[in-house]
Amino acid sequence: MSTSPAAPVVNLRRALVPLALAQFICSFAGSNMNVMINDISEDLNTTVQGVQITITLFLLVMAALMIPGGKLTDRYGRKRLFTAGLILYGIGALMSAVSPGLGVLILGNSILEGVGTAMLIPPVYILTTLLFTGVVARARAFGAISASAGVGAAAGPLIGGLITSALSWRWAFVFQALIIVVIVVLSRRNVVDPVPPDPTRPFDTRGAVLSAVGLVLLVTGILAADNNVWLMLGLIAAGAVFLLLFFRSIRAKARAGQEPLLSPELFRNRTSNLGLVTQNTQWLMMMGVSFTVAAYLQVVRGYDAIETGLIFTAATIGLLISSFGAERFAKRRAQRTLIVAGFIITIAGIIVFLSLVRETSNIWTFVPGLFLIGFGVGAMMTPSINVVQSSFGEEQQGEISGLSRSVSNLGSSLGTAIAGTILVAGITTSPQRDYGLAMASLGVAGLIGLVAAARLPRTFAPTESTPAPGPAA
Repeated sequence: MSTSPAAPVVNLRRALVPLALAQFICSFAGSNMNVMINDISEDLNTTVQGVQITITLFLLVMAALMIPGGKLTDRYGRKRLFTAGLILYGIGALMSAVSPGLGVLILGNSILEGVGTAMLIPPVYILTTLLFTGVVARARAFGAISASAGVGAAAGPLIGGLITSALSWRWAFVFQALIIVVIVVLSRRNVVDPVPPDPTRPFDTRGAVLSAVGLVLLVTGILAADNNVWLMLGLIAAGAVFLLLFFRSIRAKARAGQEPLLSPELFRNRTSNLGLVTQNTQWLMMMGVSFTVAAYLQVVRGYDAIETGLIFTAATIGLLISSFGAERFAKRRAQRTLIVAGFIITIAGIIVFLSLVRETSNIWTFVPGLFLIGFGVGAMMTPSINVVQSSFGEEQQGEISGLSRSVSNLGSSLGTAIAGTILVAGITTSPQRDYGLAMASLGVAGLIGLVAAARLPRTFAPTESTPAPGPAA
């Protein structure tokens, strides 16, 4: 639904604040634990792999439940699901803060925070799409949300490092809970659902189970690579079977005139499909780099949480510069051009990082590569989201938003799983080479995203004839 011409500018801007802040804290949760690897391992008597599994499961739960979460917004309302997700997330954060062992941390962080995120994130993107009309207006709104996502992920190590060094890693979860309280307060009056919920809308439980199980098995298979190759292949194959059953199920429901979890039509849109590949890959690269570099700094170089977080400032600055320039870039360049440029810069950043960083190299050698990686990811986040969301009408925003966020979070979990598995497996006899191999694998994944981006059409290039955005512009 488009905004009314009489809607005051300030209302929409105020609505954007809690939405962007919600995206920030969820992205922050996905990366801030990277600098706490040693602290959590020692405090909870676990290992680096235990922390990696906790992080990956959090991202995986989000990916597995994001599609059902997007679908439930139509039935229960976007704001209602947004608020419920915030509350569940806050409970999980507090439970993580007082966790006596790894099991409780996984329950609080990976499960409750993961489910809460899957409930609250789809409404963020649906509401933004409904409230802001036109390519430039949406680019401006999504630019703020993408910047919040990127800053949360990139600044997570710095903020988490500061909190861990000054207080304890547990206070990082208290920080999350406090932000959640702020979001709930801000959203009570400022966030209004422009479309009423429809309690009669059916929910495809079978499709939700098949898709969730398929994604979980797929990522779990990658995590099992360092233990048993046959187990890995078996889990990945089983995941593929469940996902195949999922696609057959939604096709059968659509043919029978019933409402599936996802409309098969979503997968027939070439532009959206390519955009989803770019979203998946950019988050795979970003979260994979974040985990790999953080683990390298702590395990190989022996840096503490604050030192590790400070080094990531280079990536944060790069991402901030490009993300906040999203509106200006969208006016001057085609969306495809921005996404292609983002991948090229990010891959170049990985190459620079691998070329400069050595086990005994100066700390400043980390800066150029991380800056380029942050700048490249920030440059392509907003156009990737804009391309996907703008490929469908208002009636399908719940579905495409859930699918988009699921694909992005699947990329995040795959990035952490792939990079972490390479590190834990110890493929070579040198830790330095293992970390280099993990970074190189993320660069190869970036090439896949680059190919997909290059095949995008120029349909979404803003021109002078673009309709004037609504009052929120």
